[in-house]
Amino acid sequence: MTQSLRSDINTLAADYFAALMREQPTWAHMLGDLSEVASFEDASREAEDRQIAELDQFVAHAGAIEGLEGDDWVTQQVIISHARTNAEVLRHRLVQITADPIFGPQTTLPIVAGMLGIPTAEVAEATLDKVAGMGVHYRQLAQRIAEGVAAGRAPARFAVQGVIEQLDQMVAAPAQDDPLVLAFQLPAEVDAQQWRARCAEVVEQEVRPGMLAYRDALHDLALPIARSDEEPGLASLEGGLAAYDALLRYYTTTDYSAAQIHQLGLEQVAKLEQEYRRLGARALGTDDLQQIFEMMRTDPKLHFTEGQQLVTASEVAMQRAWDAMDEWFEVLPKAPCAVEGVMGGAKAFYFPPAADGSRGGTFFINIDDPESWGTFELEAMAFHEGIPGHHLQLAIAGELPESIPMIRKHAETAAYAEGWGLYTERLADEMGLYSTEVDRLGMLAADSMRACRLVLDTGLHAMGWSRQQAIDYMLANSPLHEGVVIPEVDRYIVTPGQATAYMIGRLEILRMRAEAQERQGSAFDIKKFHSAVLDSGTLPLDVLDAVVRRRLP
Repeated sequence: MTQSLRSDINTLAADYFAALMREQPTWAHMLGDLSEVASFEDASREAEDRQIAELDQFVAHAGAIEGLEGDDWVTQQVIISHARTNAEVLRHRLVQITADPIFGPQTTLPIVAGMLGIPTAEVAEATLDKVAGMGVHYRQLAQRIAEGVAAGRAPARFAVQGVIEQLDQMVAAPAQDDPLVLAFQLPAEVDAQQWRARCAEVVEQEVRPGMLAYRDALHDLALPIARSDEEPGLASLEGGLAAYDALLRYYTTTDYSAAQIHQLGLEQVAKLEQEYRRLGARALGTDDLQQIFEMMRTDPKLHFTEGQQLVTASEVAMQRAWDAMDEWFEVLPKAPCAVEGVMGGAKAFYFPPAADGSRGGTFFINIDDPESWGTFELEAMAFHEGIPGHHLQLAIAGELPESIPMIRKHAETAAYAEGWGLYTERLADEMGLYSTEVDRLGMLAADSMRACRLVLDTGLHAMGWSRQQAIDYMLANSPLHEGVVIPEVDRYIVTPGQATAYMIGRLEILRMRAEAQERQGSAFDIKKFHSAVLDSGTLPLDVLDAVVRRRLP
């Protein structure tokens, strides 16, 4: 390989990542890149068109470079896969039919704001412009909803109603008490009281009017034609099946069809039933599946009572995992992982460390309703989100040498990220990390959720399932109670395809591991397998497979 080819692909990778940072300035800010600190994401049709054209160009340019090998080939394939699948999804204009009470800006922005580094007074000043940009963003979302309605497309009704209620509650509170105003962490050189007063003014004059414009578009335009609970999925929309296929390719980085994913889900659910019976007999004294589920749902001894218990138990579980890492992994991250309780939003989620080392990773856990959490759920969740799950994976990626392009350190590749997280829930069992047989039941419960996701996501968006049909299926095939199942199903409706990434990713990583063991026999080393999976960055699954085959021939 010539030096020019290597230079070409590395330059292209740098250009590609820079383009992503321009289009997603808040993500850039979270990573410690302050070049676009005053900007916020542009949700306009014009910006979308520009993104599509730019992504297409990157696919063409990367594909035109011939003769790449080894690590440079990996970089090339990451660019092509990431750019192609992103462009394919954007072409379906899904922002026109998006109302998201779970991960929408009205719920995530206050949390994200607290993760944005503000090291200087200059950055603090620019951040006020970013906040103003949030108001513009809401107005753009209103315009996109209007576009969708004009084309006969609209979000699901329950989602529209949920977002309207959230926006109404937020704008009713005094601007100075807005979570967005209070979330930013300011440096000592900034007069915090004065800055927050100015931020409240921006919220009052710019953000709130934008929120109201978005609220009115949802209420006046989308709600009258919103998709009912009888047909909440993409299958009910013209072009919806094609859009869903694109989303599956984007989230899974595979060519699995909706029908294939649905069948895989049914098979996993059937396997789990037998595991529940065996483990339930030991842990709860019964092998009756529905009795096991009912005990896990309702036994007060198996549920938390206080939010702080969730945080403390997570910290204890992750420390136990950390103490066992050396026997299973060759490389460990330098960045720490904190646990933080939050009120509202997703059940649990993880933010990776800042690229500049200014902030470690954070595992966020929703403590709003502690009694909804089974004690058995906590350890599997902590292992998934923290250690040895997302923190180990994404912190290692972020700490890779400078020779590894940034796109490979920070690309959003759901099947790789979530597949690893789910893989580590079972790995934790191999490592002996679960405290009790009841906690191992929590591992099965987490598996049930992810297996059901394959069935439900495809059922809703490819097969025309109703919202209630999806709820009933998960209640019948998992120990999750209705208070958890309903928001889970709602999540699948508003983020089509994403939920399939977990189990598809895990199954693919397990396949790679089994094939490596077969190739290498007694020479197989689990530490080296984990290094092969983790130390090339965030990869599409087909590229990861090639890397593992090369590293473990």
